[in-house]
Amino acid sequence: MPVTVLLVDDEPLVRMGLRAVLEAQPDIRVVGEAADGAAVIPLVRQLRPDVVAMDVRMPLMDGIEATRAVLRSVAEPPKILVVTTFESDEYVYEALRAGANGFLLKRARAAEIVHAVRLVAEGDSLLFPASVRQLAAEYGDRGGNAAAQDTLRRAGLTERESEVLRLMARGMSNAEIAARLVVGTETVKSHAGAVLAKLGARNRTQAVITAYESGFVAPG
Repeated sequence: MPVTVLLVDDEPLVRMGLRAVLEAQPDIRVVGEAADGAAVIPLVRQLRPDVVAMDVRMPLMDGIEATRAVLRSVAEPPKILVVTTFESDEYVYEALRAGANGFLLKRARAAEIVHAVRLVAEGDSLLFPASVRQLAAEYGDRGGNAAAQDTLRRAGLTERESEVLRLMARGMSNAEIAARLVVGTETVKSHAGAVLAKLGARNRTQAVITAYESGFVAPG
């Protein structure tokens, strides 16, 4: 089955470019487009895309609010890939904190766009971990976020779960973590799922941000 994608951007040329790149791939299909975040929820419910490529800055409803609305209102929400002009942008960080799975630069090469869509659709690795670290260092209170510290403290992660979280923060996939810890991939999936559940995180990115903001992992 192909990965289905909904494009959300107020610039028609951006949508046109993303569609051309993605539809050139046999395993990816663009199922719809929208020009503003306010139109996302009905389209997600109608089209059931696997991934929403969402502009972070739009006139009526920006990508942060649209991300929150989708995750709050849709029973089985799609993965959300924030599309942005600037990598070091507080809007991008807030979208990731809200539950977006990753972000994509508008100037990215075709191969990078395709890789980003495939990676967030699979959901077993962190997209652009170095960039997430940079955003966390700039906007994440540098380990001084009391709410994140409380979340981590109350989670009660086991030693192995803590180890998995640290490796997730380094951007390792389940297969890479399994090789590092000399365990099976299914065991890593189980530990990663437990980490997300205990932290109340929707995805790996949100879990890693909590780890950075609490000081559990240093973003630098």
